[in-house]
Amino acid sequence: MTLTGHLPALQVVLPLLAAPICYLISHTRLAWLFSTLVSWLCLAISILLVIQTSGGDVLHYAFGGFQPPWGIDYRVDRLNAYVLLIVSGIAAVIFPYSWTSIQKEVAKSHHGLFFTAMLLCLAGLLGITITGDAFNLFVLLEISSLSTYTLISLGRDRRALAASFQYLIMGTIGATFILIGIGFLYALTGTLNMTDLTNRIASIDDSRTLQVAFAFILVGFGLKLAMFPLHLWLPNAYAFAPSVVSAFIGATATKVAVYALLRFLFTVFGVKFSFETMQVQWLLMPLALVAILFVSMVAVFQDGMKRLLAYSSVAQIGYMLLGISLVSVTGLTAALLHLFNHALMKGGLFLVLGAIAYRAGGTRLEHIAGLGKQMPYTMAAFVIGALSLIGVPLTVGFISKWYLILATMERGYWPLTVVILISSLLAVIYTWRIIEHAYFQPRAAGMPNVKEAPLSLLIPTWVLIFANLYFGIQSEYSVELATSAAEMLFGVMP
Repeated sequence: MTLTGHLPALQVVLPLLAAPICYLISHTRLAWLFSTLVSWLCLAISILLVIQTSGGDVLHYAFGGFQPPWGIDYRVDRLNAYVLLIVSGIAAVIFPYSWTSIQKEVAKSHHGLFFTAMLLCLAGLLGITITGDAFNLFVLLEISSLSTYTLISLGRDRRALAASFQYLIMGTIGATFILIGIGFLYALTGTLNMTDLTNRIASIDDSRTLQVAFAFILVGFGLKLAMFPLHLWLPNAYAFAPSVVSAFIGATATKVAVYALLRFLFTVFGVKFSFETMQVQWLLMPLALVAILFVSMVAVFQDGMKRLLAYSSVAQIGYMLLGISLVSVTGLTAALLHLFNHALMKGGLFLVLGAIAYRAGGTRLEHIAGLGKQMPYTMAAFVIGALSLIGVPLTVGFISKWYLILATMERGYWPLTVVILISSLLAVIYTWRIIEHAYFQPRAAGMPNVKEAPLSLLIPTWVLIFANLYFGIQSEYSVELATSAAEMLFGVMP
């Protein structure tokens, strides 16, 4: 087998093996350079996998030569190649950013542990996306989760420990639900391979065991993706984690959980069972609407910018769930588009907050007042990211909302169109509060004057902000990828 044939395995094995090596490197700057190189190699592999699957081909990699369903099978199609590109692309931007950012937010003695945990988290997220084995998915989910708990706890604020512990409790409950659901599936079918599960479940007409497994897996992934009302771990986790950690998990972790839910709903259980037998859309739709409207209202009243963006993320996840609940190719395309676009906009916004925290010492409204003049490039990046979050034309946020509106009108659900427009107005309100303080409020008494963020923070931030504009103007490629993945899930295309 040529090197290209091993790419699916290398995608996960590379960061997984690099993590302990990184921990053994005594010079922390060298560890950062090493982990950054690994993230770039992961991005290169993802790009090659996207190219290989763009024609509709499905790649398989059997570990140890044991063919599925007996061995662990890594399976790459258009959908998970798309998600691999998102995760590795965000990582390739965030790792270069991380060195400067952690100097003021993570104790120097923990720098080696930080890069090790980041690589483990990356390996876990990539593994969840690429694996074709249900139990292997659970194992990789735990790798990413345990490393995330560690990363959150590294924040200098003592509340980071409480946030990490809260996430650990909620995450463990979610993982337990997923494991119980997978256990029921194994008891029912005798297999853990997802393709084999799909074939065996399709022949089962009516089974209470299958329905219970479905319910456990839905709730488990609902916790992991922060679906309302299972989102209570997320605000504190984002607010008290180091800024670079907030950016990384905010742009990737919930997106991978949404992907895993999609894989089970559409591939393992199948469209007919999920949406005709279990009628899951009538659960997802009202929860999504509550998240879009009421969690956005909660964001309006936040004084901490990280917490504001955290509540905004719960609302944005509502958009994805709403697209799924419409049970149409257009709706699913909108959900997958937002999976990609929200990673760009929220990753960029959290990197902006990291730059502000580096210079101003915090990200509350009093820290941001007057920064429009003192940190012009940083705040300009925030304005563009905010416009994308609102859904202004020429940004990626507009593309997502446009397709979601098309999907609601296609189904004749015009009240949902109104909800989407109202939520955009709420986004105007909570982002305007930050812009108003930055550009129209003076520096508060006792707050020191600051200077522009260093280039090591500005360049990665502007890479993601520029991507918000580029893929908002040249949206053909992202739309084509999302549409082809949605058609594949619905079985429209082979």
